[in-house]
Amino acid sequence: MNNIARFFLVTVAAALVCSCIKDLDQKPLSDKYSTADAAYSTLEDYTSGLAYIAAYYSFVSMNDAGASDLKFDDAGQSELLRQWINLNELTADSFKCTWGDDYLSDLQYGRWGASNNNALDAVYTRCVKGITLVNAFLSQTTDELIAARGQQNIASDIAQYRAEARFHRAMFYWILMDCFGNPPFPTIDDLQNGTLPKQIKRADLYAWLESELKELTAESSALADYGEVAYPRPTKGSAMALLAEMYLNAQVYTGTAQWQAAKDAAEAVTKMGYTLAPVYENLFMQDNTTNGAAEQEFIFAIDYDKDHAQSWGGTTTMGSAQMSEGANALVGKLLGLNGTVMPENWNGYHVAPDYVNRFELKNVHWDGSDFGYDREGSDKRAFFVNEGEEDFDQSSVSSGWRCWKFSGRYTDGHVNGSDVSNYKLSSMDFPIFRLAEMYLIYAEADARLNGGEVKDTQAIKWIKDLRDRAGVEMPDDITLDFLLDERARELMMEGHRRTDLIRYGYFTSMSFPWAYKAGVKSGKASLSSYRTIFPIIMSEINSNSNLEQNYGY
Repeated sequence: MNNIARFFLVTVAAALVCSCIKDLDQKPLSDKYSTADAAYSTLEDYTSGLAYIAAYYSFVSMNDAGASDLKFDDAGQSELLRQWINLNELTADSFKCTWGDDYLSDLQYGRWGASNNNALDAVYTRCVKGITLVNAFLSQTTDELIAARGQQNIASDIAQYRAEARFHRAMFYWILMDCFGNPPFPTIDDLQNGTLPKQIKRADLYAWLESELKELTAESSALADYGEVAYPRPTKGSAMALLAEMYLNAQVYTGTAQWQAAKDAAEAVTKMGYTLAPVYENLFMQDNTTNGAAEQEFIFAIDYDKDHAQSWGGTTTMGSAQMSEGANALVGKLLGLNGTVMPENWNGYHVAPDYVNRFELKNVHWDGSDFGYDREGSDKRAFFVNEGEEDFDQSSVSSGWRCWKFSGRYTDGHVNGSDVSNYKLSSMDFPIFRLAEMYLIYAEADARLNGGEVKDTQAIKWIKDLRDRAGVEMPDDITLDFLLDERARELMMEGHRRTDLIRYGYFTSMSFPWAYKAGVKSGKASLSSYRTIFPIIMSEINSNSNLEQNYGY
């Protein structure tokens, strides 16, 4: 990561964050705008405001990683990304959790409600407040205010910052649209007047987002092209990837499919300069920001740095939560490490056999003596180990598989020890969009347009590129169900599974079982159709009379 990007991280700690927002538990008030001229006196002041917005996916407060501004007992559980992953993966089949927290069990068993769920509270609240942060920034960076402050010399920089802020606002809105369906729609007028935001229908929010993202991806947009700004700042590629993601799920969001638009948007991203990292494993190492993999393939990512962008959520959780003491030591031994593969053993996340079976593994066995399969001859995207108990049982902390995809390792093979500062925290960036998914979106859209099977020669080539990197053979035919499994393999634990299963019509269906679906161990159960979206959290329903609860809750 170069010095410009590092500056964006370091300045997050500064006190000059949009001036009008000091305490995120307070509603931004217009009477604080009188101090904005002093707060925005240099370009670095604007950079600081934007930096906090960019970090809001992973930061839990302006103080430190152990103190949450949302008043959670465990600050790490208040992080947006950590709980967004829980909403999108734990509610589906990709992993399970044995910690026993009520809110995690409710997600896993498909019985969540509108009250007392940390994941729902964190994702909903942080997205709404993230939007408010952006609106505050935009309200203080208008052309009129820049001119009034005599800052025309930095106007082009501010225009680019505004475009980046709008992209982040679109991201927050997309998460709300996907998860909550009909969320509030906070505006700059609400911010300035102190009024409560009105609710917006899902289809209307989709239309607004589409228009916003088309503006951001237009040639005239101030949003940079790939390579013009330091990774991981958003670019036109980031906005186009979000458009592709929206078009892929348009039928769910609006009732009208947009397969050709999804295919076109994904193809547009592939032409912007991104390339597949040659080694899949390098994407998920502690030095993915310096080994070249992330900058090659990540189109938009959440930055983590154990010294400058710390969090007990994100990739720290995705790594340490997977490991028991025994599994951690075993993987370390099998990899030839002088110790474990993860810095800590949180012993919570497990993977049931039904998901592992989607990978092409050779010689699967359950004696607990090695990984549990012939790793050398198997899919290179598989990072599994078992301790000898095949059938996942919620009551057994050693059953099922563990996944060490989000590794504590560096490209040179070492793992930080206690002699390194902040060694328990992760420096691995987390991908929201990457090139591999654009290949998969393109292929799925083509299959949807061609009776359920991929016909496009470019799509076939791109799927072969992914399969070659994974070290597995191509199938005879690329069908929709194959692509769903390929997404499960390629994008495991990256926040897509719930949305994928909803798009395929499998999320609520009894015909697609997984372990503990609807609380049934065999998973041979259905979920109520209303559970394809989550409820508006009850504290918001009680405090904002403009909001109506989603059906079923």
